[in-house]
Amino acid sequence: MGSKNKLKRFRENETFSNVFQPTREELVDSQFNLKGLWNEIVFKNNNPLVLELGCGKGEYSVELAKKYPEKNFIGIDIKGARFWRGAKTAIEESIPNVAFLRTQIELIDHAFGKAEVDEIWITFPDPQIKYKRTKHRMTNSEFLKRYKTILKSEGVVNLKTDSEFMHGYTLGLLHGGGHEVLYANHNVYKQEGSPEEVTSIQTYYESQYLEQNKPITYIRFKIK
Repeated sequence: MGSKNKLKRFRENETFSNVFQPTREELVDSQFNLKGLWNEIVFKNNNPLVLELGCGKGEYSVELAKKYPEKNFIGIDIKGARFWRGAKTAIEESIPNVAFLRTQIELIDHAFGKAEVDEIWITFPDPQIKYKRTKHRMTNSEFLKRYKTILKSEGVVNLKTDSEFMHGYTLGLLHGGGHEVLYANHNVYKQEGSPEEVTSIQTYYESQYLEQNKPITYIRFKIK
């Protein structure tokens, strides 16, 4: 994507009522006015709040929002030029129950209040295979602590990935840490009984992986 195009998208994001772009300082210094009040201020209802972390183009968040109008969805990514697509679609199609937040995932507990969130989706994260990149893996124990802070006591996390490595790493970490694995499947399109929300919505990259016959894995878990 050319820098001209990127700038156009950044400018357009600033005009979208469903896009929120706090500065790092605002978040870290507890000046972000939506923390703990997303449903009240943004969605104006008390429906369950679901986050998609590293939402990319935002198509998964948008499709989930269409499928579950009784829930509120927020797609989160640091790359605003990517989720511009999802935000624009939501406005064009008048989908009121989805919004987008531009921030780093490690600041998640500064953007949401304690026990504010019902569910988290992590879709096709970078597996960060090199050992020195462990701290960037989105299911490492530090990230799980942050998720636990913002999740309700019965809150769940969903991990959907094409990376056998990420699937195995996460399962090992969950079992080792005494967390509760509710469902695990290393090939959701081959095995019967896969949850419908896992197989009925596909991201742009996911459909490419499927064309290459790459198995898509899925874990649903609770953080203890």
